[in-house]
Amino acid sequence: MADHFPTGLDRDAILELYRALCLTRAAEERLEFLQKQGHVTGGVYRSLGQEAGAVGAAFALERRTDGTGDFLAPTVRAAGALFLFGGDVLDFFRQYLARATAPSKGREANAKISDYQKGFVAPVSPLGTMLEVMAGITLSFKLRGEDRVGMVFYGDGASSTGAWHEGLNFAAVQRCPLILMVEANQWAFSTPTVKNTRLESFTEKAPGYGIGAESVDGTDVIAVFEAVSRAAAHARAGKGTQMVELRYFRRLGHAQHDAHEYVDPALTAEWEARDPIALFHARILERGWAPEEELQTIQQEVDEQCRVAAERALSEPVPQGPDAVGDIYTDVLMPHPWTRADVPDLRNACDD
Repeated sequence: MADHFPTGLDRDAILELYRALCLTRAAEERLEFLQKQGHVTGGVYRSLGQEAGAVGAAFALERRTDGTGDFLAPTVRAAGALFLFGGDVLDFFRQYLARATAPSKGREANAKISDYQKGFVAPVSPLGTMLEVMAGITLSFKLRGEDRVGMVFYGDGASSTGAWHEGLNFAAVQRCPLILMVEANQWAFSTPTVKNTRLESFTEKAPGYGIGAESVDGTDVIAVFEAVSRAAAHARAGKGTQMVELRYFRRLGHAQHDAHEYVDPALTAEWEARDPIALFHARILERGWAPEEELQTIQQEVDEQCRVAAERALSEPVPQGPDAVGDIYTDVLMPHPWTRADVPDLRNACDD
């Protein structure tokens, strides 16, 4: 007989969590192959070892497709959350392959996709600024009296930016129903966390802003789900912005072009033994929640799903000529701003 399921989960939910974890890794592994084959023009940022953070967090939110659900601002390392919120795997590959059929029509070779009906907004490159954006979005939920929360993901390095501080301070003061996911993966590019902050845990910053906080093992997808469920309940109850720290390790470099040579191989091996998918797989079998054959079937299905999606994206065209710059430039003349004494002569802007 199977052990009792964790609160808020049943057998179907357990298998959906497992599928989301496997889909995240399968999509990123396929993407890495495509990059090595020369098909990806931009960077590839894998979440190896961090999949449980994005999946467990997103699973705890209200996901809808009619524009009335919770709202998510993922990072390029939170593909699992994007998929759970209805992000299409085919569009994921189209984006990275810069296809004309991609949501950005080939103008952005990354998983920066927005769909306001499904409830996710694309991250922007300047670190820290999405916290400000989500503070505004969740303030609108509060002002309209909507039972909705927002979630924004951030790496630990971004917590040292001015925008991060300003956004969090605003969200805290306004008691925005916002959940801040701090991915404490121990690296900011090639800078270790110990050179980024003197604190043992990022939750120690929370009292300075007057917000609630909890630190959780980011390799345990159920622990993440439970922690975020608590944070979401607090936010919905009017207790304001909450922080959840995910403790884990970035097992690859900042991106695929980063050889990760600055990391002790023994430390990487130590965290490989705490692989979130392997841990969850073993837990499912140990608790009797599903048989091995069913888990193997799920893995095979997501592998095939990613293969088919990648091959279809590869077969689709890249944007051509004028189409590549459509919706970027405008021929509309803007009025002379009062902040400038003279109208700039752009013809001489590059003359030196």
